[in-house]
Amino acid sequence: MTSADIVHEKIHYRHDPKWSGRLGPAEGGGLLLCVACVIEMIESDDIASVRKSFALSGISGVLKCSPGALRELLRQDHRVSLRFTASLLGMLHTVKDQDTLEKVDQVLVQLLLELQNELSLRFVLDEIHKQLSDQPSGKGFLPTFRFLGSLVEAVPDVAHSLVTQYVPTLEHLCSALLYPDEALKASVLYVWLKLFGTAGGSAAQSLPTAIRDRVCILLLQTLANASSTQLINNCVGLLWLLVQQGEAVSVLMNSPSNQIVCSENQNSLPNNSQSLSQNQEQQSTDHCPLPLILKKLLLSGDETLQTISTKCIAAVLVHCPSLCSGPFIKADVPEFLFDRLASSSSEVLLWSVYSCLVLLTEDPLFFSQCHSVYGIESLVRSLKEALRLTNLEVPKQGLLLLTEILERQPPGVRLFPSAPGFVAVSEAVVAGVSSSCLLVATQAANAASALFSLNHQSRPVQYREIEGLIEAITNRFSELPLPSSAHHHRSSGSLKRSDHSSQASRSEGFLLQALVCFQAACRLAEECASEPLLKENTFTAPSKHGHAQDSLESLCQCLLRCCDSVWIPTVIMCERAPNAQILQHFYSILSSQFTLVPSLMPVFANKLASSGFYRLALEHKGLLCAGNRNPNLNASACGFLQKLSMCLLSQSDPAYGAFQHDVEEVENLLLYNLPSLCCRMSDWPSLLCEAPGLQLCENKGPRATQYCLLIILHIVLQQGDRLLPDQTVFSSVVWLLRSVQEQGGCALPLSVLRSALYLLAMTQDKSPNLDGAHFNCISKALSSCQSFSSLYIHHPALLHFICRYPELAEKFGPLVLELWLTKQAQHADAEQTMADIQEKGESCAHERQDQEPDTETMELLTLIEKYPAVILTLLDMVCTREAPLAGRALRVLEVLLRGQKDYEADLCANLRPALLQALQRLSMENLGPGFGQGHIAQAVNSLPLLLKLLCETQASDPPTSSSYSKMDGVHFKLLYHVSNIAGRLKPTNTESLLPALSYLHCCLSLSPAHCTDRAVSMLLSNSGLMDQLQTVLSSSSSSSSSSFSSAPACPPSALLCCSHLLLSSLITLQRIHSAQVHKSISWSLDTVVQRLLVQKRNTDSLLLVSYLRLLQALLDVDLASAVVCVSTGPGLVGPRPLGVEDGALYPLGCRGAQCLSTALSGLLLQKHELLLRASVNCLSSLLGFLQRKSPTTAKYMVCQPWSRFLIYCLLSSGESCLLHPAILRVITLLLQHGSTAVLWEPDLLQVMEAAERRGLKELSEEAAQALRLLLTQIRSSVLQPPPTEEHNQRMRSMMESLVLQTPAESCSPSLPRAVVRVGDVSICLSDFTAG
Repeated sequence: MTSADIVHEKIHYRHDPKWSGRLGPAEGGGLLLCVACVIEMIESDDIASVRKSFALSGISGVLKCSPGALRELLRQDHRVSLRFTASLLGMLHTVKDQDTLEKVDQVLVQLLLELQNELSLRFVLDEIHKQLSDQPSGKGFLPTFRFLGSLVEAVPDVAHSLVTQYVPTLEHLCSALLYPDEALKASVLYVWLKLFGTAGGSAAQSLPTAIRDRVCILLLQTLANASSTQLINNCVGLLWLLVQQGEAVSVLMNSPSNQIVCSENQNSLPNNSQSLSQNQEQQSTDHCPLPLILKKLLLSGDETLQTISTKCIAAVLVHCPSLCSGPFIKADVPEFLFDRLASSSSEVLLWSVYSCLVLLTEDPLFFSQCHSVYGIESLVRSLKEALRLTNLEVPKQGLLLLTEILERQPPGVRLFPSAPGFVAVSEAVVAGVSSSCLLVATQAANAASALFSLNHQSRPVQYREIEGLIEAITNRFSELPLPSSAHHHRSSGSLKRSDHSSQASRSEGFLLQALVCFQAACRLAEECASEPLLKENTFTAPSKHGHAQDSLESLCQCLLRCCDSVWIPTVIMCERAPNAQILQHFYSILSSQFTLVPSLMPVFANKLASSGFYRLALEHKGLLCAGNRNPNLNASACGFLQKLSMCLLSQSDPAYGAFQHDVEEVENLLLYNLPSLCCRMSDWPSLLCEAPGLQLCENKGPRATQYCLLIILHIVLQQGDRLLPDQTVFSSVVWLLRSVQEQGGCALPLSVLRSALYLLAMTQDKSPNLDGAHFNCISKALSSCQSFSSLYIHHPALLHFICRYPELAEKFGPLVLELWLTKQAQHADAEQTMADIQEKGESCAHERQDQEPDTETMELLTLIEKYPAVILTLLDMVCTREAPLAGRALRVLEVLLRGQKDYEADLCANLRPALLQALQRLSMENLGPGFGQGHIAQAVNSLPLLLKLLCETQASDPPTSSSYSKMDGVHFKLLYHVSNIAGRLKPTNTESLLPALSYLHCCLSLSPAHCTDRAVSMLLSNSGLMDQLQTVLSSSSSSSSSSFSSAPACPPSALLCCSHLLLSSLITLQRIHSAQVHKSISWSLDTVVQRLLVQKRNTDSLLLVSYLRLLQALLDVDLASAVVCVSTGPGLVGPRPLGVEDGALYPLGCRGAQCLSTALSGLLLQKHELLLRASVNCLSSLLGFLQRKSPTTAKYMVCQPWSRFLIYCLLSSGESCLLHPAILRVITLLLQHGSTAVLWEPDLLQVMEAAERRGLKELSEEAAQALRLLLTQIRSSVLQPPPTEEHNQRMRSMMESLVLQTPAESCSPSLPRAVVRVGDVSICLSDFTAG
């Protein structure tokens, strides 16, 4: 034998060899084991404990190294097996050495596992039961209980056998808990712990109720008096298992305190030496001891005990929160839980405390005893720490607790009375929202929603912190996966699809909670805005009053900014498959914006409408709310649509708000009928065409729903969105109007009729013309409105719809045009105000005719082109309406006539009879002298407008028109009435006198000479008119300093221009027709010559042109006309007696001729087109006058050195001036009168070369004619030096080309129109062309 063999040498020889064998690893030869020796050694009292321990160690080694070997020995006789087992059981009572006992325990368990025999297990249990029955006190059973616990743990079937077949043994186990030895109690509890915890607690389910209840009571008693660590740990472990059973929880919570016997003297708990029973308070009989016991565990310094304690509390509350939470709250357990939050950083403990407190918050007693107030600070601090942990479930649970407290806190008790508290909790929530885990961020957003309650706001309200929360949530949207990315890996496999689906679900959950939070913020802002103290933040520190960022206004703008830039795009992008909950909060948020920032709502509403939100909300209602589904979504969508509608309506027509009844009417129609409008838009046409029957309520019912539909279609169409085809809308509206009239009863509400009219106007282009019945229906509907202005909508389509049907145009055309012009004026005034702000003091009235017409005027021109009858309506406005409206109508007609070439050729002819009728009416209303002082103010104001319009008809009449071929009919009557009016006007009434004189002058100038005999005779016989002209000419000296461009309306210089031009025509025509003159006009020649010579720089160019035109006419009649009596002075003719030359040239005189020639030479150098032409014409008449009266003087004039200088200057002004018709005429005149100032080379040769370079076909007709006359004059003139033969040949070729060239081959004339308007003066171009 070896020293490791397990045999007893002294007795081994007596044993049968069959009980011996070498067991163990084969390579080592194994150990010699004799079962009989082992049994005798164990049972013998003479064998040393060390020897027994050695033997047990060997057996344990054999059992480990050679499974099954020992079993084979013992199978030879089961009695030996049982005796061996009994011997080991006996050692549990006889051996005192702890190491040996542990080996016994170990070998017993190994042996029973080795045998795998139910008989052995029953034998062991029977022996234990027998031992407990023989000694009820339980003294000395500590090892047995430890072994039993180990056995139950190792062999799960033992637990089931105990609870079903060995109930008395369990009763002994309960009785053992009454023994004072804590080690014994710990061992017993170890058995119960393993019994309840084995096989998932299935054995405990079969435990008799009485035994279980007794265990609960004894456990509480034991735990209440436990002092050793092992006992406490076993108690707590068993308690944790028990509280997971509902029936056990009921027993534990209902155990009265008098059943729990507490020791008077308790030792301190391990770890930090905190006593479980220190200052034990006496409890009443009905007080539950479990909360107190668990509270004491919370006071221990052992974090494990604290954790298991909180888990037990949570488990108890989960089973029956309504009944169990009260005792814990009354025992101040929440207070101790909050204290643990403040002192621990353990993930497990924090999560357990959070979970426990979440359950306790379900009881109102938690808040009534102010536990939330006590612990909120600790909670916020722990949250900040928890958010740094790696286990994200901890902060998620903490945020859930914060949410529950914020949601359940009674309004009367504030959690954050001061700013620091609110700032701290805001920072914690912001950190949660910014967490990398979307689930944590979602819970943080939930907490933020609760934090945005009004009763949680500090004083002053921390608007900046609220903004920070909103922005933090908004910033998370950029991390949300888009719908497209969620389906990107659709083909990657089921696991990836599941991951993406889970991620999309989390994103949708965050989006939903974020919307709830944003809605809560909007609601908070609305509540703060309704309370003046909160709106102004009265309690803000003086140092912060100037911070605009920490204000309600800043918060509202932040909400709108985030909503507009981030939230709306995110929701629209994520809602490809509409979610009713998300959309419900989304539309509520949009609706809130209209209340928060009303000043920015017009822009916001337009953006929403232009982005299709009106259609979107209606589609969502039809898709998700039909059949009374999702009523909350329906309500929020309706609220949004109503606010958007009212905002858009007020914008489309600013005057809409003036009709308060209409506003209320539309609001009520939308309020009562939008909720029921939950059908698809494809069903709207049938809904509009249904016959609703009797309407019992004005704002409810099928008919009211149809009205609501019309208003919606109107609003959406105004934003450019067409929900239905135009033809469908048109026919539906017509049908509805007819249905209402056929049904009788109340007429359409005004707002509905306005919408119907707008829809008809906007959809008419793609719809057929109305037939008689339908047209009468619309006419009757419009006539039912007392004030058409209340139906008016400022849109061109309405103009076209009214004017499209003559009957409607007759009834409503003037009203519509009047309203259009009124609105146009309002818009123009607004634009002018803005222009005045930008450029103060800058007048641009004189430039009005050069400006582009505004859009509204262009719309009217388009209307007139399509419906010419509108012109007569405008003309009637000019004659009969107040001055402002008449002026606006006149301006439209002026623009129309200036661009008259784009319209019908006889447009002016259509206007003249109406103008004549208006003038006749004015003449009848203002009989007698002093025209313009009548009693009818409207007529007075319309006179200048009518006269201006007459002038415009002249300016628009094309030169090819035959309207002036004979001076009779309408033209002569107009001339008659205008001349009479001009003669009766006061001289100071320049506003009317100016267009009257301008019109008379143009009539004479435009008519052929053989057709003007009656006209000139009539004018010359009008003494009032002649007196008027005399008055104007007499006052010319006083008005000589006035500038034409300085006066905006009718300056005296403009009136003087018209007088000069009219006189020039009268002088010319009087001589042609030898008309009788009844009254002559006096005119000072020397004053005019001095003005032309000395004051031309201070005189307006147009006034100079009129002086030259009058001088031209007088020189053509040799300064002797019955119309004008010309006076002279010593400055022109010299002293008397007159010399030969002065007498021949009287009243101009030789000196006057020189002065006038010098003045004309200076004017020829001006760049003004009309002035250049007038100067050439006047020079031609002057030279003709001199040639007739004094040829010597004429020769002298053209041969002056000044003439050479003039030619040099004119030909040096650039090639464009070389071929100007006026310049060519000047050269021709000088050659014609024998001037030596014009040389062939370089002057004439330079002109010829310029014509060759440009090309004769490129010349205008007038320039070609002037060049032809010049070439003709050159051929008949003697030039120095004479041209060469080559030059003569070139001139002949050029002359032949000009003769052969037809007018059509030349360029268009430089001034094509017969009349041009220069300011308020009409200029006839025929007066300034070569005669």
